[in-house]
Amino acid sequence: MLAIKLLIKKLIAFSACLIFFKPAIAQDSSGIDSIINNTIQPLTALVSKLIFFTIPVLGTQLPLVVLWLIIGAIFFTGYFNFINVRGFKHSIRLVRGDYSNPAHPGEVSHFQALATAVSGTVGVGNIGGVAVAISIGGPGATFWMILAGLLGMSTKFVECALGTIYRREHSDGSVSGGPMYYLERGLKEKGLKRLGSFMAKFYAIGIVISCLGIGNMFQSNQAYVQFVNVTGGTNGSWFHDKGWLFGLIIALAVGIVIIGGIKSIARVTEKLVPFMAILYVLSALTIITMNYEALPSAFLAIFNGAFSPEALSGSALGVMIVGFQRAVFSNEAGIGSAAIAHSAVRTAEPITEGYVALLEPFIDTVVICTITSLVITTTLYYDPNFVQGLGGIEMTSAAFERNISWSPYVIAVSGILFAFSTMVAWSYYGLKGWTYLVGKSQTADLGFKTVFCLFVMIGCSIQLSAVLDFSDALVFFICIPNILGLYILAPTLKKKLKDYNHRLTTGEIKNYRESSIPD
Repeated sequence: MLAIKLLIKKLIAFSACLIFFKPAIAQDSSGIDSIINNTIQPLTALVSKLIFFTIPVLGTQLPLVVLWLIIGAIFFTGYFNFINVRGFKHSIRLVRGDYSNPAHPGEVSHFQALATAVSGTVGVGNIGGVAVAISIGGPGATFWMILAGLLGMSTKFVECALGTIYRREHSDGSVSGGPMYYLERGLKEKGLKRLGSFMAKFYAIGIVISCLGIGNMFQSNQAYVQFVNVTGGTNGSWFHDKGWLFGLIIALAVGIVIIGGIKSIARVTEKLVPFMAILYVLSALTIITMNYEALPSAFLAIFNGAFSPEALSGSALGVMIVGFQRAVFSNEAGIGSAAIAHSAVRTAEPITEGYVALLEPFIDTVVICTITSLVITTTLYYDPNFVQGLGGIEMTSAAFERNISWSPYVIAVSGILFAFSTMVAWSYYGLKGWTYLVGKSQTADLGFKTVFCLFVMIGCSIQLSAVLDFSDALVFFICIPNILGLYILAPTLKKKLKDYNHRLTTGEIKNYRESSIPD
């Protein structure tokens, strides 16, 4: 309670400053934006150019970071003998609690860990990112998004299993895990202590900075923009010039959730994620059902767009790249962030969390992104011109509105919930990166959470495009050491997986759900 009071006091004090200086801020906000953006822009441009460096392939520009992630996903799928397919059934059984023992070390259940990690990936990108892919690459991009999502399941398995294997258990019962720990501890086992230590620290710095950008300011800003749009727009909404107030409300809500740590976050996400997913999915399925006559044409457009004859000369490769790019950007397979949440799971069998984690790209990309695509594609069948001049979330919203006039409100609510859940999840990722660097203490914990909540407010008040671009680039930069570490540790994981599957087959690993069923 004391920590909550301290956090609230700091936020109220900050908001009081905003209220006191409101005229000046409102007058000079663009100037503040410009100063910060102009200062950081040279560094941002350099980092973005380096990370998103492209090479020409058959007339199409291929970002090397996307190639890095996709090659990794293909390798892990083959190396672990299509674990994304073979492990699907077992992952469902783990999530429903078949092998869960409350006495096992950890802080959250398999389902709570999954919900927290999904909340970090399912966001505005699932609504708007698909539309971006279709606007650039046509319906065929959907096919390659699905394929990339299926391949990404294998990468998620590897990084989340390793995150749990090499996690650190603290004396108070809490745990810390993720890429920082398997890079440091895992590579040390391989005789690469210095390399592992450097890569772990680099990753921790990257996740801290990234969480304040794409996991914080971008999300709060998008939530604010959507709220203003559905409450009257810039000319009619009472909140149109009160971003600081909306930010304060969101910051307080985020602060109340994250102050309790992963257990509090998990309790919220296990309820919020199913609700927001069901809300969005049911709305989308309603429209798809209304447009059922267009479904054959939609599927044909997706398939033909992916394998069109002109694609062989470069167009199809471009469509493939767009689809892959949006998929890896959406499900974050290879980024390593989800491994931080999954490491907190309550289990004595680390391999189990790898199985659970492979469901994330399936939910995020294969399910949610696919139905979003079908909403847009079936709408195009009846009105090919409705997307003119529109892109991103505006295109998706227009597709919904053309079928159901009030559906933009559903999109707005879903978008705000997606943004909120993403902020909550990324606060935990950033906190674990921060405490890895400075050490675990109550002061470090509360200090980071306070700063995180202040950035929520800042995101609604000013437009720091350079900061957001920098964090966006950095979050993909950290995939380089992460994937490299996964390659090095893959043989170790393969041995542990073989041992786990053997014990599972022989019945050594107890199924608590079946054993509780009376004869």
